[in-house]
Amino acid sequence: MVLPRDASILLSCHVNPDGDALGSMLGFGLGLRSLGFTGVRASFPEPYAVAEPFQFLPGLDLLLPPELVPHRPDLAVSFDAASPGRLGTLTDVSAAAPAWIVLDHHVSNTGFGTLRLVEPGAAATSVVAIRLLDELGVVLDEDMATCLYVALATDTGSFRFDATTGEVLALAARLVEAGAQPAQIARHVFDTRPFAAIKLLATVLDRAELDPAAAGGRGLVCSYATGGDLNRFGQPAHVLESFVDVLRTASEADIACLVKPIAEGEWAVSMRSKGATDVAAVAIALGGGGHRLAAGFTGYGTASQVLDAVRLELSRG
Repeated sequence: MVLPRDASILLSCHVNPDGDALGSMLGFGLGLRSLGFTGVRASFPEPYAVAEPFQFLPGLDLLLPPELVPHRPDLAVSFDAASPGRLGTLTDVSAAAPAWIVLDHHVSNTGFGTLRLVEPGAAATSVVAIRLLDELGVVLDEDMATCLYVALATDTGSFRFDATTGEVLALAARLVEAGAQPAQIARHVFDTRPFAAIKLLATVLDRAELDPAAAGGRGLVCSYATGGDLNRFGQPAHVLESFVDVLRTASEADIACLVKPIAEGEWAVSMRSKGATDVAAVAIALGGGGHRLAAGFTGYGTASQVLDAVRLELSRG
């Protein structure tokens, strides 16, 4: 389809966007703007707030709260959402567009939209986004490269995860050549947190449990945070996102699991594997999704009940 330069284009990404979702969306939006498209808007579902580590990103002026987006855009493009439900109210808005392009890299993608650019083998959705930008003839500048580098770095764990291939490193080098500054980005995204967040991390680690016999002897290390913890230390929920990667360093366990509060009796569960366990299969069985080495789901009940469900599912694998 051919769009006029003043076409209404809605970009969306999943709830509580991480670096890949937000960085891919904003980098792509800036790319469309560079082509002269003036009606580009971006959003994500409530709770509508950009996490502090990403508040330095270029392109934040593209963002609108979900209730203010165009109700029937000429084109919808979604990023890093494996199912329509991850887009909240933006699902119906995207479905109302004549065309809905889905950019994603989750193996658990349920198949939606009118054009699906889903590459489960890609290290991040940003890889898919860059390929499409190249097809559109976009020349990457410093702002686009910064957003897309954040996306690539966060989903590869600062290029430490198994998805870090030679192709990924070459792509990172290309983004640096276009103007992305790795040291500055790392300070914002990975290396800066309030002292209260460090105290919160200590609390979560103090209640961590290790079960070397779990998952047929592959081992599980797990912990949880509560809404009371967040209130006690005056921290927003997004500071918990990196805590699972600290748990993941336990040498006795292949699997790490962190249970995080959403609301009373509702929890966001993050799982990581060092390689011996397919945590996506566990997450899918429990109503979620993700990748073989990084996945999650929404759990209900108490934190202990949610962790028991994870242990039970691991025992079946």
